[in-house]
Amino acid sequence: MTEFTGFPKIARYSRDVIVTEKIDGTNAQIFVGEDGEFLTGSRKRWITPDQDNYGFSRWAHDHKEELLTLGPGRHFGEWWGSGCQRGYDLPKGEKRFSLFNVARWCLHGETPKQIPTADPRIVKMQDVLPPCVGLVPVLWRGRFDDLDLDAVLADLRKHGSRAANGFMRPEGVVVFHVAGCVGFKKTIEKDDEPKARTANKEV
Repeated sequence: MTEFTGFPKIARYSRDVIVTEKIDGTNAQIFVGEDGEFLTGSRKRWITPDQDNYGFSRWAHDHKEELLTLGPGRHFGEWWGSGCQRGYDLPKGEKRFSLFNVARWCLHGETPKQIPTADPRIVKMQDVLPPCVGLVPVLWRGRFDDLDLDAVLADLRKHGSRAANGFMRPEGVVVFHVAGCVGFKKTIEKDDEPKARTANKEV
């Protein structure tokens, strides 16, 4: 008999969202296995220093010992900077890796904050990133009902990228609904056009 699959629960709309800057680079991931296995990937495939994507795998292997401290799991982020899409006016050859999970992590040198949980009796704190890893910038947090996305985009357009201060052509934002565990992206330019017409890169 075919295995039964129930209808998934539907998240409540009026819950927290986190709006982050959408950085225009290339999708990247670090995989750390329970046994210490270390893999690097793009959005579509595993990559290696010899079969790389914008040099991410080579960089990751050069920083392997630091990246292993992320612990077991898949760690997704954006690899961005010089020679990769917008470049963000970084010095020639400089690229950065910024993780997407801003709730779980805090930057090296910062004080971890408590992570909100459904049960207030459970105290969970952020983990601290190694120095070589960054986070996508948080632009807004709050209830979905209170989000004025046009205002967030207008502020980003006026003041420029938070990931690279002084760069005045930021790409857009990602709105992550925490309870629904789903993200939505909106770009400042050409948001209504299909992605195939606006980009030509490995993602």
